[in-house]
Amino acid sequence: MDFGRLSDLRYVDFRLPPTHPGTVATLARTNAPGPPAIYVGCPIWTNKAWLGSYFPAGIKDAEFLSYYARQFNSIELNTTHYRIPDAPTVRKWKAAVPAHFRFCPKLPQSISHERQLYNADDLTLTFCRAIEELGENLGTAFLQLPPTFGPESLPRLERYLLDFPSSVPLAVELRHPGWYTDAGLRESVMEMLEALGKTLVLTDVAGRRDVLHMRLTTSTALVRFNGHGLVPSDYRRAEEWAARLADWLAAGLHTVYFFIHQKDILHSPLWTQYFLEQLTARTGLELVPPRIIPQPVQGSLF
Repeated sequence: MDFGRLSDLRYVDFRLPPTHPGTVATLARTNAPGPPAIYVGCPIWTNKAWLGSYFPAGIKDAEFLSYYARQFNSIELNTTHYRIPDAPTVRKWKAAVPAHFRFCPKLPQSISHERQLYNADDLTLTFCRAIEELGENLGTAFLQLPPTFGPESLPRLERYLLDFPSSVPLAVELRHPGWYTDAGLRESVMEMLEALGKTLVLTDVAGRRDVLHMRLTTSTALVRFNGHGLVPSDYRRAEEWAARLADWLAAGLHTVYFFIHQKDILHSPLWTQYFLEQLTARTGLELVPPRIIPQPVQGSLF
């Protein structure tokens, strides 16, 4: 995730902002059944740098997803941003993962970036029908709107969300600064999303602290975290996020999707280990972090 990435972190205040008052009200109204669910993952599963550590050495490309799903229980499915998958592909994905695994497909850029929600009904239905093949493995789809999609397009966004198929859970990521500079507009957009049952994405990135608004609009939180190679601030941020999520879970948050973006994919499992240890300590939930896979010994001295 290059959005908001900075090379110089010296002047960045990485502390999490206070919880938005609207979040408290939203969670107080939550009446979601069953225990809370925590899903953590990366943007891709074909991570060849993990071969010989988090993946067995020598596996085939077709096996990457299956082994990824043993280390993480969710994926920020970016491949759907570039093309709508056909039914055999989706069924293959579903067959490769256990029942508890969740895919969070990103809407195609042809809808979000090229058409910017104009005349996108047919494409949207095609996309939703495709990902509904995931069945119980479908998590929350998310609509990542480009930085050029600003507040002047609010009526178009509202119309699109009203028409979006209710059978597919949806989160929305707003990147244009204008969504956040006007307090009145910001509140009205958040209230609209809450009324429509759509989740507002939280993005924790160095260069755009405004998108870390700390406003939950549903009982689901979808967080996109941008790390910097396991520098000390990465670990402090892991601790803060664990504490904040524990507070929200105690207040009624039902589902968490937390996606880790590190420039070097080798850093993602290590950061996740620390993050989940912190979250487990604060919640008592049984959260399984990624672990090194023992590799078979090659050859013998005898």
